Amino acid sequence: MLRRCLDLLWLVLFWTAGLFILFVLAGIMGYLVLRGGPVLSWEFLTTAPRGLPLGAEGGVFPAIKGTFYLVLIAVFSAVLPGIITAVYLVEYAAPSRFRDIINLTVQCMAGIPSIVTGLFAYALFVVRMGFGISLLAGGLALGIMIFPVIVVTSRDALLAVNEQYRLVGASLGVSRWYMLVRVIFPQGLPAVISGVLLAAGYAAGATAPVMVTAAVISAGSSGSLFEPVMALPYHLYILFSQQISIERAYGTALLLVLLLLILNAVTLWLRSLKGKGA
Repeated sequence: MLRRCLDLLWLVLFWTAGLFILFVLAGIMGYLVLRGGPVLSWEFLTTAPRGLPLGAEGGVFPAIKGTFYLVLIAVFSAVLPGIITAVYLVEYAAPSRFRDIINLTVQCMAGIPSIVTGLFAYALFVVRMGFGISLLAGGLALGIMIFPVIVVTSRDALLAVNEQYRLVGASLGVSRWYMLVRVIFPQGLPAVISGVLLAAGYAAGATAPVMVTAAVISAGSSGSLFEPVMALPYHLYILFSQQISIERAYGTALLLVLLLLILNAVTLWLRSLKGKGA
């Protein structure tokens, strides 16, 4: 009887925690829709900010373009090194102090505040390498920020592949590289892609790194690597901090949250494909 009561208590606590999280998410989304929904329109999505002060009127199209370019550079600069590092840790690195140091380093990188990453990228790319406040410097800064996320998610995806595949391949004398390319990696690919999408969402919502390396109040977002850009998180920060337009700030926040929700929905869908494949 006591065990049943404890089980029921834990079940109630778990359900309460889950419902509380859903309630908080629904509250945030409801408030953003209430305040920012009326602002979202085709004109808001396809025009540049204007007015005096800048941003009091118009839309956020250059910020959307700038955010897309920044995330694209970040993903391209971090995916290949991140996946290679994960493959080495899972498939090739023998248990040793060196592997433990790599894992510890990756975990520490994941815990570094984004502003610290931004300041490091500013010193390296903006000042030392002479890129200036530019799209390239901001994209590389975000790439450094999401690198440990890609390593951890890719490592976990490869570790989740059934160990029997490796044992069967070894018993048949199949090379480790062949097993990795033809069996292991295809099995873990949906989870790897979902991790990359999560990292992309993380980069899209980051303000501090792009604030010191790439973003400005107004830019055309032509796509030139050595020109500054607008970015949705920084534009949102300016609208709020300078009290330029609270309504458009809420509209920008709602747009950013919707983009992140779409990325997360695609991530969950890819993970469900992995579960069905297993």
